[in-house]
Amino acid sequence: MPRQNRITPFGEIVAHSARGTLMGNRGCLHNEHGELGKRRWGHQAWVSCALEFRGWHREIMAPNRYTELFFTDDAVALAAGHRPCGTCRRADYQRFRKALERAHPALPRPASPQVMNRALHAYRVDSRTRRQITYSAQLSTLPEGVFFCLRETEPALVMREGQTLAWSFGGYQPVLDPIDQTVTVLTPKATVEAIRAGYTVSFNA
Repeated sequence: MPRQNRITPFGEIVAHSARGTLMGNRGCLHNEHGELGKRRWGHQAWVSCALEFRGWHREIMAPNRYTELFFTDDAVALAAGHRPCGTCRRADYQRFRKALERAHPALPRPASPQVMNRALHAYRVDSRTRRQITYSAQLSTLPEGVFFCLRETEPALVMREGQTLAWSFGGYQPVLDPIDQTVTVLTPKATVEAIRAGYTVSFNA
């Protein structure tokens, strides 16, 4: 049976057989049986990591260790509130940090991981409801790589190379381009601003 550790662009943690191309960490969320409770983060350092790095190996959902979360790709990880890891995704981390600094001039230079984590966390999730924070924006103002939906229901949509794609664990499928309208943006606003400031989002084609 699939474990409950796959992430959707809506920030939901679900059980699915899809493997994904990135692994994430936001603390220990599971019990000794590998089951998730209501907790959805243990710290503010929400990162997305490469699946392979220096031959390191982990036991999935080992007791008292962080919960391994899996994403389809960088676009989904960003929508769920994660940033690139500074160790195993160093180049992506540096690109993201510089873009976040450009988007937020008040941040110190260089912005430390702790500073970035605090800045991003305010836009990720409502601490009372544990629900993803979304906001409304005109579709034409959004950069490519930002997830949105037309209503607060699936499908999650994203623009890539001028085409509108609908996400699923099975991959992306092209859909008719929606008219320019007010949409619900799933990717956290601080991350959207970093993308607008030059961070290039990668997809699992």
